Amino acid sequence: MPKNKTNSGAKKRFRVTGSGKIMKQRARHVHKFQERSARQAARLVNDTLVKPSDVKNVKKLLGL
Repeated sequence: MPKNKTNSGAKKRFRVTGSGKIMKQRARHVHKFQERSARQAARLVNDTLVKPSDVKNVKKLLGL
């Protein structure tokens, strides 16, 4: 039986915490910060938890 492959797109976008929760970066975080207010840019810095409705699909992509 072949090994499961982790989805390469998912492994770049999600990470698993020590307690098993799945974290993601906020949308619009990566670039074009000069077009955003300092308040909005600061809000986007923190990672957030994946919504409970998406956890099952993300875990499947990560091979968990």
